[in-house]
Amino acid sequence: MGMDEPKETRKSRSRIPVAILLLLAWFAAIGAARAETSGVPSVLDLRLGTHPGYTRFVLELDSPLAFQVYALPNPYRVVIDMPEVGWQLPKETQSHRAGSISGFRYGLFRPGQSRVVLDAIAPVGIRKALVLPPGKGLGYRFVLDMETVSEQAFRKGVGQASARAVVAAAPKGRPPAPLAAESAKPAVHHNLPDDVILLARLGPPKTKPLDRLRKRVVVLDPGHGGIDPGAIGVSGIHEKNITLAMAREVRQRLEKTGRYKVILTRNRDVFIRLRDRVSYARDKGGEIFVSLHADTIRNKRIRGLSVYTLSEKASDKEAALLADKENKADLIAGVDLTHESDEVTNILIDLAQRETMNQSVQFAAQLVRELKRETKLLRNTHRFAGFAVLKAPDIPSVLVELGFLSNRKDEAALRDSQYRSKLARAIAKGIDGYFVQVEEAIRR
Repeated sequence: MGMDEPKETRKSRSRIPVAILLLLAWFAAIGAARAETSGVPSVLDLRLGTHPGYTRFVLELDSPLAFQVYALPNPYRVVIDMPEVGWQLPKETQSHRAGSISGFRYGLFRPGQSRVVLDAIAPVGIRKALVLPPGKGLGYRFVLDMETVSEQAFRKGVGQASARAVVAAAPKGRPPAPLAAESAKPAVHHNLPDDVILLARLGPPKTKPLDRLRKRVVVLDPGHGGIDPGAIGVSGIHEKNITLAMAREVRQRLEKTGRYKVILTRNRDVFIRLRDRVSYARDKGGEIFVSLHADTIRNKRIRGLSVYTLSEKASDKEAALLADKENKADLIAGVDLTHESDEVTNILIDLAQRETMNQSVQFAAQLVRELKRETKLLRNTHRFAGFAVLKAPDIPSVLVELGFLSNRKDEAALRDSQYRSKLARAIAKGIDGYFVQVEEAIRR
């Protein structure tokens, strides 16, 4: 061996480490692709079907899990909560109708907790829910059977503690993974009503003189996320992915200037409640709030970008419908809003945010000036509507509809990183221009 080997053999052996390195690189690439779901249980498939007298929903699992199953009214929904899982489905599963279920959504509800929401066309009751052990060539399966019930029976079931019973099946000696409780710590924790806390914390809008050594705090809000996909484009892309990519582009552009501290309300595919987005922005000392969205519309020929600011009186019917749809995002994710007081909230906030709304209008105008240099804008670009996410009483806030995912040209553009970079540059310039106006107003 060694020096007695022929020269050709020694050359061949010298190439072996290179081949090994290539193999290691290939395995590393596979590992990186799976990194997002490593270390967590996986859902391998899901099915929805009808049977005589009931509708069945099945999740195929690679390990046993604990589940919570319960129903919610207004609209009728069945919610399935579980520990955080990886969705290792054969392909992107399309929601469809079967029996009493008109569709479903799934995804990350909060860190550590995943959720499935089943939309029902009528009051439904939980007939059976269990986890089956492996057998007959199948792995673990979560099985949920639902049946149509009377309104009275539904209301009675919703009020019972048993409606939130934990469903678990684990091998002996191996307890099920812990399940994050519905009452897990929210973004703001207190014992007083949100409206009282909101007013107690009010102060003048943040228009302090610009200290060149202090970075302005900009909060970017990528719309939707996790279990709430938002709009779905003509090619099947989800709004939640477009808005997150766009927010990261804007953050990168702003941070390069060295003048801003940029905070994202979410930096991963996770659901965040509308009110929690606003609370988070205020807790972080946000001085400006930009919510990013991309809508769909029946008329697929309509395209273009628009900018919204808050007003309880919508600028047109289209704006009102859009705000109503966006404000239902929490319902889509299976949040129980039956105890929220929208009327009181709106009145109290309206009393406190007059000046902030004026500043939001100035910011929107600055954005429109910059954006029209880079892209096609919707007619009447600056619009008004009652978006819940714009109701921070002391932070100038805008909602940017980046375009229509129902239009092939708009969707193709938003999927292009170079186009998003152009929009990011315009949004960054708009933010710069707004703060210049603020400084000029203070000096006067």
